[in-house]
This record gives sequence, structure tokens and C-alpha cells, in this order.
Amino acid sequence: MSQTESTAFQRARRPEQVEIRKQTILDAAEALLGEMPIAEISLRELSRRVGLSKTNVVRYFETREAVFLELLRRSQQAWLDTLERDLPPAGSAPHHVVCGAIAASLAQRPLLCELWSALATVLERNVSLESVRAFKLSNLEAQVRFAGLVSDRVPELGDDAARELAALCTVAVAGLWPFANPSPTVLAATEDPRLAGSRIDFATMLSRHLDLLVTGLLHLPATSPTPLSGQ
Repeated sequence: MSQTESTAFQRARRPEQVEIRKQTILDAAEALLGEMPIAEISLRELSRRVGLSKTNVVRYFETREAVFLELLRRSQQAWLDTLERDLPPAGSAPHHVVCGAIAASLAQRPLLCELWSALATVLERNVSLESVRAFKLSNLEAQVRFAGLVSDRVPELGDDAARELAALCTVAVAGLWPFANPSPTVLAATEDPRLAGSRIDFATMLSRHLDLLVTGLLHLPATSPTPLSGQ
């Protein structure tokens, strides 16, 4: 980025300019996540990639964690925008097929899965009360939207159980993703035939988890959904 471009970036004042700047920062954060783990991405590195000082980046996002929290929100919305076409038509398939489609859809979005796996331990730390509240409200809306897609395909679940499944799906992704994407050392260790059973295929295992959850929810008494995963 040239000095002129950098100056123009810093002096943006109109709402549409600010939004463009924010999206540029988010794009840079997404690109960095494709190159290194989130724990290794500092605000300094993100600023360098964008071509701004740290001071100018925090004009748009208060902290590094706030950047990735917003990136998670954006990624979640993008996933939901495509999920309806990834799922079988309403009433056309048994619930295990619906669970498999959800798992396959998420497996195609490693960025979202990576961010979900870091939500409680990284992204919700070092951010303001206002930022966390805004994210959780947005996440709640996203879960309601996801639950609606699920209940359309598995109407016997009912709305409350579909909401609970939506919340538990996030927990399942956050737990499974790191184990399905281990460090090179762990990956090498599991080449030992005696450890073959410890290897995890993310889509297969998530599909199984979701199928078990749906089966359990169908056989449990109706209750209010458990307040999990950002609710």
C-alpha cells in the first residue's frame, strides 16, 4: 500500500468508508488464518498485513480478539446463507441425512470451525462488554435461523429442541475441530497402527454427534433449550 493510499485509509470518515476499511481488515485476518494458527497472529502482524499502524487498526476494532470475533460473525452469516441449499428439501430425508449434510457443509468452512473452536478460550477475552454483548445477540439470531432450517427438515424435533441442537452443534464443532486438525507431531504419532483409532475425520464424527443428539432430543421430554454457545 502506497503512502497516499495509507493516508486515505486513515482519514476515512463516512460510514461507507469505515465499513470498507473494516472489511479490508477482516479480509486480511482471514488470509492470515489460512497461513498460521490464531494464537500466532498478533495485532502487529495484522496491522502490517493491512498496511496500517496498530493505532489505526484499533480505530476500527478495539483489539485483535474483536477482529476475529467479527470475522466469526461474518463467517457464520455466510455459512447460513448457503446452508439452505446444502440441506435436503424439507420432508425429503431422514434426520441422519440432514445431520450428514450439516456436517459436510461445516467441513467445507474451516475458517468458521477454527474460529468457533477458539471462541470461549480466545475470542471472548480481551474485548469490551459492548463487543461481547453485540456478538452474543448476533449469535443468538444466527442460532434461531439455524434452528429454523433444522426444524423445517426435522419437524418432529419441535422449535425448542431444534434450538438446543443448534446450540449443541457449536459446542460439538468447537470440541471436534482441534482433534481433527492436530499438530504435525500428533499427526505423525498417529501413523502408528496402534493409534489408528485416534484419528478423527471431522465430517464423519460431527455427523455422528449430531445424529446422536437428534435421536436423544426426540426421545427426551420437551424442555426449554439449554443456554449454550453464546446464548
